[in-house]
Amino acid sequence: MTDSALPLAAPTRRSRVALYLDLIRFNRPAGWLVLLWPTLVALWVASDGFPGWHLLAVFVLGTILTRSAGCVINDIADRAFDRHVQRTRTRPLTTGELSVGEAALVGLALTALALALVLTTRREAVAWSALGVLVAVVYPYTKRFLPVPQAVLGVAFSFGVPIAFAAVTGDVPPLAWLLLAANMGMVLAYDTEYAMVDRDDDLTIGIKTSAITFGRWDVACVMGCYAACLLLTAGLLAPLALGWPFWLGWLLAAAQLPWHHALIRSRERAGCFTAFSRSHWLGACLFAGVALGFALG
Repeated sequence: MTDSALPLAAPTRRSRVALYLDLIRFNRPAGWLVLLWPTLVALWVASDGFPGWHLLAVFVLGTILTRSAGCVINDIADRAFDRHVQRTRTRPLTTGELSVGEAALVGLALTALALALVLTTRREAVAWSALGVLVAVVYPYTKRFLPVPQAVLGVAFSFGVPIAFAAVTGDVPPLAWLLLAANMGMVLAYDTEYAMVDRDDDLTIGIKTSAITFGRWDVACVMGCYAACLLLTAGLLAPLALGWPFWLGWLLAAAQLPWHHALIRSRERAGCFTAFSRSHWLGACLFAGVALGFALG
């Protein structure tokens, strides 16, 4: 009998608070950090510098809340599959410690809080936020039929970019969509690393992922997506003349690519998971370069 076919162990009794925190991945900040950095880059670019404390608070807190709600949506959609995956079999919905209804109420509450935040900005931002939520709801179900569902996740995880522009200017210019496209490369890269962790289990249960679709080209595709993101970002932001801080941040991000290659080239679970969980540092370096470029320019 394989590991993925083993029955679930009896869960250790946990408090409701502990279960809710587990449901929203509270102890795994990498999940919201990868969303935060491209959103803040867009916020700074749209504002031509520091956007003010109000918008900064809205987008930092909103990113955390929407990522948490996204985890709930994903777990509700995947609860029948997660029991067969080594990494996810102890999630509260999978073990039965939380009901679907209870989890749905948590997700709705988080979404309502995020909506309350965005309502303090422009109505255009509210409209784009509604579309972003729709994409996030659809994403988990695309794993049933799309060969690369990470493409949909890339849109969902990059939607903070047009929302940021809409909140600042009331408009979403071509630059915003191009930045979204650039960040999709980043999402495809790190979520393929994530999918490489579960590839054996996903093959068994029939889930479709980029790691399965790319096959033996998975490592090359990950590195190519990272490179495409960095190159497109450089091309889009170079006209802003942000000077040496931006290019230093860009180089620090690019310098991490050989490390990612070393982590995933053997396709071992531990290395691939480390690569994913540290991928937010690329975005952090890019944001630091943008923010310092505006501050010192």
